[in-house]
Amino acid sequence: MATSTTLSTAAAAQLAGVAPSSVKRWADEGLLPCTRTAGGHRRFLLADVQRFLASQEAQQRPASAEAADEEWVALLTRGDAHAVLGALFSLRGRLGAWYRVADALGRALTRVGERWKAGELTVLEEHLASERLMRALTQVSAGLWSGAGAPTCLLATAEGDEHTLGLALAELVLREAGWNTLWAGRATPSRELVGALASGELGMVALSASATAADGARLAEQARVVGAACARHGVPFVMGGSGAWPEPSGSARRLEDFGSFHRLLRELDGEST
Repeated sequence: MATSTTLSTAAAAQLAGVAPSSVKRWADEGLLPCTRTAGGHRRFLLADVQRFLASQEAQQRPASAEAADEEWVALLTRGDAHAVLGALFSLRGRLGAWYRVADALGRALTRVGERWKAGELTVLEEHLASERLMRALTQVSAGLWSGAGAPTCLLATAEGDEHTLGLALAELVLREAGWNTLWAGRATPSRELVGALASGELGMVALSASATAADGARLAEQARVVGAACARHGVPFVMGGSGAWPEPSGSARRLEDFGSFHRLLRELDGEST
């Protein structure tokens, strides 16, 4: 979405994660620039809304990254779906890109896991936190446009890994870059991932392995099978997450952060132009 895009009050409120009355108040107080249509309706430039949200976030920014992570832990374990969605858009306004949001959330999720291991969060709280974030990420990704002719990435977890939040964050980065996604999720056998390549419709295969995926031999075998199939079809193969992946070989990529994933997508986009 171009920063010169004009937003209605309702659209600006959705972006900010607040009620339309808050946006009207900001405009009336001179905090958020706006223009008026012939019918008297307020209109806002996307760039102005993003700058305003960034300034608000800066005023409330925690003193450290650890404090920021703790804020997300509290929000995910005790907040509601609307609060999580609003916080996502606010963070996007401050950081300027969804791949940066994905990296920030990755650190917060690591903190959730640490709190659970330390007995500071119950299993239920950890599960609810994951579910709240997953639902919010799904809503955001669904609202990001990609064209009918855009490349498609097949997303799946590594065999034996039940955690799909890494995939949801990867999907957010892909959709922001204009890619389509094919969600295989968990428990998809390698042979079926290989079979999907035969269609010739995939532009990438990305597998996610969370820190719980510690079986190096199993991950190495999946990487060998899927990586070889991707190489035969000339399709990039990405091994993501903090699991015990092997060192990449051939054209395979081992990525542990979403900034690197974003750079890879830009690189591939440059090759296709």
